[in-house]
Amino acid sequence: MSALEKAICVAGSATKLANQLGISSMTISHWKNRYSGIVPADRVFPIFHVTGVTPHELRPDLYPNPTDGLPQKAEE
Repeated sequence: MSALEKAICVAGSATKLANQLGISSMTISHWKNRYSGIVPADRVFPIFHVTGVTPHELRPDLYPNPTDGLPQKAEE
């Protein structure tokens, strides 16, 4: 399962993910089918915030380390 497919599952459907992102479901379809599941760089963090799918999972080419782009945990 691709990271985009994982985000769609977490959201409930491509339509629900699109609604949460304020874009059309056709846009999600294009990412999935025309762009082989590659999410545009400017959509990585919005998807992370609504689904929890990490930037590394969505775009390992831009975020090569598993913790890249994740919020820093506060020291206790």
